[in-house]
Amino acid sequence: MAATEVNMSDGEQFFEGVEKLLEIWFTTGDGNAKTADLRKIPRHNLESLLKIVRCEIISFAKNDQIDAYVLSESSLFISKRRFILKTCGTTIPLLCLEPLLHLAEQFAGFTEVEDLFYSRKNYRRPELQVTPHKHFDQEVALLDSLFPDGAAYCLGAINRDCWFLYTLNPVPQRNRRPALPPLEPDQTLEILMTDLDPEIMSIFTREECLNATEATKKAGIDKIIPNMVIDDFLFEPCGYSMNGVTKNINTEISNGCYMTIHITPENEFSYVSFETNVPSSSYRDIIDKVIDTFLPGKFTVTIFANQTSPVKSTTKELIHMNAIGEWLRRDIQQCNFKNYDLLYAFYSKFPS
Repeated sequence: MAATEVNMSDGEQFFEGVEKLLEIWFTTGDGNAKTADLRKIPRHNLESLLKIVRCEIISFAKNDQIDAYVLSESSLFISKRRFILKTCGTTIPLLCLEPLLHLAEQFAGFTEVEDLFYSRKNYRRPELQVTPHKHFDQEVALLDSLFPDGAAYCLGAINRDCWFLYTLNPVPQRNRRPALPPLEPDQTLEILMTDLDPEIMSIFTREECLNATEATKKAGIDKIIPNMVIDDFLFEPCGYSMNGVTKNINTEISNGCYMTIHITPENEFSYVSFETNVPSSSYRDIIDKVIDTFLPGKFTVTIFANQTSPVKSTTKELIHMNAIGEWLRRDIQQCNFKNYDLLYAFYSKFPS
């Protein structure tokens, strides 16, 4: 997250920590994607793309399989055929979609979109957003104009905390063979937290820490998922972003794995997001570590997993758990899409 934005109409300080998350998987029409690679898109073209979104690159890290960019508003991850853009504040990521599709064909050799996911939590201050992001209906209308097989969903209580999703989920056609399961295991865990502990949030201010490395160590972020190369940034006067990518070593964890954390620490609108695609037979340990690190009042968990992912057992585990520590589960939903299963769960603390 960037430094605090100011609502100039009344001088009130506010920053929307809630991110808009866009993930696209590309493919080629002929099925031959050996030489196609999104990482071939030149840096200056990426910078021009991000200007449309209203953010810029701050820092960069990579390994053999993934390029990770810390942005002025969150993060960008690019691997061979997956593009992940996560931006907060009043950014407008959906307006970069058409230029991105052109870049993917021109430089990377990809001609088709295999899968797409656009998601976000409900905003704290939706009226401060910029079209087409003021309302989910606007976002859906833009996405529908580009993707005829798109479908929109809202999970959770729409009058409280909820989570919006748009994905490609075409209606099955008669006499058409069912889609083959994806060859590569894929999964994503996202934890979105609000009402954070003020003492912990103070770590992510320039008053408390001199730099991002100090904040990372003091909060224990480096211990959540070991063996990550961490690229972190502490904003002025407050706010924190980090990307982590797996080290280029022979381990059981794929080098295409990442983690990312973004923190809006102000007490009046505190917000923390955590995301990773690290494979595991159970995400319970990571969830526990994240929640114990930040001590939110409320949090949302979403888990995407395809048919070949080892994480599928985690969803069964969470379904039968009514609480995680002192946080009571208030809502849980499951969805089945073209290639993925989704679990959504919302938790808040027991009444004191």
